[in-house]
Amino acid sequence: MEERRRSGRFRVLKTGRIATSDKAPKIECAVRNISDAGACLQVHSGTFGIPREFELHLEGGQLKPCRVIWRTENRLGVSFV
Repeated sequence: MEERRRSGRFRVLKTGRIATSDKAPKIECAVRNISDAGACLQVHSGTFGIPREFELHLEGGQLKPCRVIWRTENRLGVSFV
């Protein structure tokens, strides 16, 4: 299988929150790996209902606009936009 990522990812286990709109509650997630270009997120409550684009709030106050590239029942692969 050919690697298509633009930059290498690093395995991490950080907490994050997915913000889908100003009024909706943030969705807890675990950041499984991350790079300059994107991340893999584990969502224990499931990925159903998470829109294609959202903001990811990371530990330390970092904010990353995201676009979903792939999804499974409880994981999202996202690129940072």
